[in-house]
Amino acid sequence: MFARLAEQYRSVVHDLILSLEALATCLGERGWAATCYTCGDGRGGHGSSFVADLGDNHMVRFLVSDFGISWVESRNGHELVKLEGAEAIQELQRVAQMLQAPLQAVKAAELPDNTAEAA
Repeated sequence: MFARLAEQYRSVVHDLILSLEALATCLGERGWAATCYTCGDGRGGHGSSFVADLGDNHMVRFLVSDFGISWVESRNGHELVKLEGAEAIQELQRVAQMLQAPLQAVKAAELPDNTAEAA
């Protein structure tokens, strides 16, 4: 049972690393300052560090490895929030959605207005 749980955790770490890499790339393409440093291939004791600048001296750092998962949010160099485990993942999801909301609004505005053709 414990070997299975260890492998499941390694799989979660691997998935998180892939998601962090994609998020950093996506944010970078949109002009946000974001980096993701990965050690190894995401398995076997490896991990990743994701850092994003949310503006106004507001930074977030998400660390994932076989040793744990953590979220640290700071402003002006002072730590505001530190979360671990599932709470850290939920906070990462919240920020990702917040950062994607302006892009979704732009995409919706770029869609052709088909209501005029229907009239």
